[in-house]
This record gives sequence, C-alpha cells and structure tokens, in this order.
Amino acid sequence: MKSSKKIGLYFGTFNPIHIGHLIIANHMVEFSDLDEVWFVVTPHNPHKKKKTLLEDHHRLAMVRIAVENYPKLQASNVEFDLPQPNYTVNTLTYLEEKHLKKNFCLIMGEDNLKSLHKWKNYEVILERYSIYVYPRISEGNVETQFDNHEKIKKVGAPIIELSSTFIRKGIKSGKNIRPMLSAEVWKYLDEMNFYK
Repeated sequence: MKSSKKIGLYFGTFNPIHIGHLIIANHMVEFSDLDEVWFVVTPHNPHKKKKTLLEDHHRLAMVRIAVENYPKLQASNVEFDLPQPNYTVNTLTYLEEKHLKKNFCLIMGEDNLKSLHKWKNYEVILERYSIYVYPRISEGNVETQFDNHEKIKKVGAPIIELSSTFIRKGIKSGKNIRPMLSAEVWKYLDEMNFYK
C-alpha cells in the first residue's frame, strides 16, 4: 500500500504573492520530504487589519497564476467557506476530514514559531501535525518548549527578507518592483491597477 501524500500547508494573505513565497514553497517541496505545498489563501487574518487586503478572489487568482508552472505547488481557497475568523486548527481538522488519504503539515517562518504559543489550540496542532519551519531574521526568541520538539522540523531554506507590505508600498510610490514578482503576477497586478 502506497503511503499517503505529505502536503505542506503554507498559510498567508498573499497580498500579493511574491518570489519569496515561491522560493520558500519550492525549497520545501524539493529539499524536504513534502510531496506538495498548498498555498492556503487566508480571507481574513484575525491579527491583520482588513482594509489593506485585496479582495479574496484577486489574491487567490494571483496565487493560481504564480504556481501555474510548478506542478508540486497549488493554490487553495479552503478557508473561503469556513467560519470567520479563520483558525489554523479548524482548517486542519476540516482538510483532514475532506482528504482522508493525505497527510497534512504546517509550514511557517521562524517569526511565527515565536508566537505559536498564542495560537488557538496550539497544543492540539503540535500533537497532531508536523511543523516545517524556515528561517527568518526576526526579533525575540523561540519558546524553549519548541526548541527540540519532535514535531518541529527546521528546514534550511534561503532567508528571504521580502514582504508583501514592502511591495505594496513600492507600487504605491511608483517604484519598479517587477523583479520581486513573477512576470504573470506582475502583469495581473499592473492591468488591474492594484495597490496604486
């Protein structure tokens, strides 16, 4: 019997998705034991103000465009139909019930690991799912309880200090930020006049 596919879930608002996201997701799928990475587009993050967010379907469209030529990367709108605000633990449970043959894991930056102890039901997440952590330059320390946790796997992905916020500000102030986005995503953004 073939073992189930291992899917890494990469959550984010992806407002917009940039090459940093793609580099990390691709690194995870090529250099770890993950079979696929799903970009889970978050409709509304309880910790973020909503006014700077593009509409959900536009952010999803950009992720779909960005991953088109990467067979192991996928866009997911699973959270669009779940109750708001979205909590990772609920999404994981829902996905598990829907895809019985898949084995889900979480992908997060080291900066998120530092605040994991504040997440809803984080103990349940740690008990049931592996977490793949990529390095980030950030302040503060990782809780000692997560230091050598058997479910936390540190992946030596390249450190990408590129943020969607930086890109949005750049577009707004008329800077050329094209190298930071895939060509197709840039074209979509530009044609729609987003972030200007």
